[in-house]
Amino acid sequence: MTHLFDPITLRGVTLANRIGVSPMCMYCADGDGKPTDWHLAHLLQRAIGGAGLVMAEATAVTAEGRITPGDLGLWEDDQIPAHARLARAIAHVGAVPGIQIGHAGRKGSREAGWLDAPAEPSWQTRSASGLPQGHFVPPRAMREEEVAEIPSLFAAAARRAVEAGYRLIELHGAHGYLLHQFLSPVSNRRTDRWGGDFAGRTRLTLEVVKAVRAAVPQEMPLALRVSHTDWIEGGWSTEETVELARLVKALGMDLVDVSSGGIDPALQKIPVGPGYQVPGAAAVRQGAGIATAAVGLITEPEQAQAIVTEGKADMVLLARAVLRDPYWPARAAATLGRVEAVKAPPQYERGWSGIAKFGMRLETGKPMPGR
Repeated sequence: MTHLFDPITLRGVTLANRIGVSPMCMYCADGDGKPTDWHLAHLLQRAIGGAGLVMAEATAVTAEGRITPGDLGLWEDDQIPAHARLARAIAHVGAVPGIQIGHAGRKGSREAGWLDAPAEPSWQTRSASGLPQGHFVPPRAMREEEVAEIPSLFAAAARRAVEAGYRLIELHGAHGYLLHQFLSPVSNRRTDRWGGDFAGRTRLTLEVVKAVRAAVPQEMPLALRVSHTDWIEGGWSTEETVELARLVKALGMDLVDVSSGGIDPALQKIPVGPGYQVPGAAAVRQGAGIATAAVGLITEPEQAQAIVTEGKADMVLLARAVLRDPYWPARAAATLGRVEAVKAPPQYERGWSGIAKFGMRLETGKPMPGR
């Protein structure tokens, strides 16, 4: 029986357990796409907490592919050193440093979400078609030659990620960003080779996968985040996701990170509830024979364990749960009887007195021991 705290090997990289920290946009890069002390504190704390994989947030492959001016980027070599500092810190405490790279497409040129305003200065966004989404500025439909350039931008960013020391790269093909904008018939109304039928709409994603796979070492695992359904009638479907997963597996993809929605919040009807996206991960895992990661309202250790034990996914990726508690993996290890699976950092050892006791003390409100 597979356990949440069993290691998992993806190509040439072994994760200590099957818990990952999902990419979470912080919108606070230095303005030039470089990670700051905030990113270091935010991700290092979650690596110390015991997650096997810690992924940096959606990182733009080109400046105009950012969601906001505060997004991380890897579109030029000057950004590598700041990323290298971040990757080293995550690896130093035993987690595998990963990064998600992507392009926002029409979901760009905004300030951080808490400001809810256009970016200043703003930039022209581009997408599969010139269809607007919500409060975002209407995009310009990309010319064929512009679409054809996108794979090389992803490949160049992936090479920089390797140089920075990241050990897993995820391509962002979900949540209504550029690759998803090409995949979904809701947003892709093209009649050229980049649109129309399934083959046309998936062409860009497949070309990106091929370009990135060729740009990175063979031992580097690749993941693809997808929205398995748009939750819109006539939109991108779970069945299409399964077929896409089969195709990317043949091209050298190692993991599919299965989320959902995002192409049009005004139209989507999402049945939100605990683990509501897990059936998508299970469908892809069974239908395509590829490792999957499950996401979406996974909050309890027993829930995460059941997902892995029942073969619905090979990993769970957490976001809000580890925002609330960076030590969620350590607590889960204690709850599931695998306290030995997450070792306390030596700097904490005397005060921690073992992860199980640490978790119990915080939960019961009993004081930590003094020196």
